[in-house]
Amino acid sequence: MRSSYIALAVPFFFVLIGLEVLVARARRRPVYRVGDAIGDLGCGMFQQVLLVFLAGASIALYTWVYEHARLITWSSPLTPWLVAIIGVDFLYYWWHRLSHEVNVLWAAHVVHHQSEDYNLAVALRQAILTSFTVQPFYAPLALLGVPPLIFGSALAISTLYQFWIHTELIGKLGWFEGWLNTPSHHRVHHAINPEYLDRNYGAILIVWDRLFGTFIREEATPVYGIVKPFQSFNPIWAQLGPVVALAAASARAPRLQDKLWVWFASPAWTPEGVSPYPGVADGSYVRRAKYDPGASPAMQAYVVAQFGLAVAVTALVMFRQATAPRPALATAAVLVVLTLGTSAGLLEGKAWARPVEALRLALVVGAVAAFAGGWVG
Repeated sequence: MRSSYIALAVPFFFVLIGLEVLVARARRRPVYRVGDAIGDLGCGMFQQVLLVFLAGASIALYTWVYEHARLITWSSPLTPWLVAIIGVDFLYYWWHRLSHEVNVLWAAHVVHHQSEDYNLAVALRQAILTSFTVQPFYAPLALLGVPPLIFGSALAISTLYQFWIHTELIGKLGWFEGWLNTPSHHRVHHAINPEYLDRNYGAILIVWDRLFGTFIREEATPVYGIVKPFQSFNPIWAQLGPVVALAAASARAPRLQDKLWVWFASPAWTPEGVSPYPGVADGSYVRRAKYDPGASPAMQAYVVAQFGLAVAVTALVMFRQATAPRPALATAAVLVVLTLGTSAGLLEGKAWARPVEALRLALVVGAVAAFAGGWVG
């Protein structure tokens, strides 16, 4: 159900992103950069094409608990909706907060924070692994008798609400700020200014942050990204790199207890005998330049054209996942992911990118010839 809502919303997402680009240009605001936006959208596309094949697994725990262990079966049709809407928001707050405080959860969630820009495309920068790390947090709703269909709908409402708060172009909203999450509140959450770190975790409601002491107002101009910069536009590495980095940190730790503890410690914790990341102690990391490998306008135009085709194929995969032949879906998904990798590689001037791009184009031609008929009718 949630994936159906998201699939239907995709065209509106891109219309609103286009509108944001036009408004930003009219206001002479440098809100978008090609490489960063492609990295953002690519992460969401990578997530969605994989969830076509893993959607059942992503909600398996919830469904099992509801079917075998629920404590309540509601007679009123409205009560589970109310429980779901409030419950999803409350439990999201705690999952989100712990995803900033526990390394193994942060390794999944950090994907959403890697962008050094802040715009509607960042809302679509989603992590694959968070579909699974969040499952245990929502299990209490299954115990409380919220049916999977209603839970999925409430989760979709939460996800869709959070799209519009990823923008620099909307200022503060008066009384609205007291109860609900807004662009101003969420800019704070994405900022790496020392005073803003680990604040404003809410999804729809900001009241949880006010109640549990994690709320702060936007005052200083936010600086976006992560404390330890990602420095890549590659959405494939964006998903895999944080887990690899955490495993490497565990391997480097000199003591056995630290090798184990690093998975559950705060992202700010450094094992004994390992130097902290430069610039963290004095906050000077906020003054670093944004990552920009300097691709030519011609290369950017080529990548945008190829990436646009990948967006169309991703949408087709999402809409036809129940009816298209599985081999055609799998082939399309693989080609989308390959396009994401080569797009970033070309923008970053990687030596491997051009030969891999030539191979990708050949595979696209072969795939169209082999499977085009499977998408018709």
